[in-house]
Amino acid sequence: MEQRTHLLTSKEFVGEPVKIEKDYAEVKLKTREVMKVDEYGLVHGGFTFGLADYAAMLAVNEPTVVLGKAEVRFTKPVKVGDELLAKAKVEEDQGKKKIVFAEVFNQKGEKVLEGKFYCYVLEKHVLEKD
Repeated sequence: MEQRTHLLTSKEFVGEPVKIEKDYAEVKLKTREVMKVDEYGLVHGGFTFGLADYAAMLAVNEPTVVLGKAEVRFTKPVKVGDELLAKAKVEEDQGKKKIVFAEVFNQKGEKVLEGKFYCYVLEKHVLEKD
């Protein structure tokens, strides 16, 4: 399936799509030095969240989709060099509102994040003027 949304997303910081199907997407991200927050190499959670959010947007795959709310839980730390894979599936389709469940796994198959993303398909782009 062709990608229809978030076409200019940074592969370096938010990930690269590896699978896009109807109501489902997978995105991978290799974490890098620039993402670390301390001398231990802990990766800032915003990158992991961004990866999951991007996968959720691609699961909906509508040009005007936006995130309205998210409820996530970080389950393991992520460190520099980890290779992450996000899997997102639309669980509820309420027309313009889609509830997407997303999970992120490290290269060992350990879950590092899970959560629900409340996505909305707008009539026009959120920044488009009337």
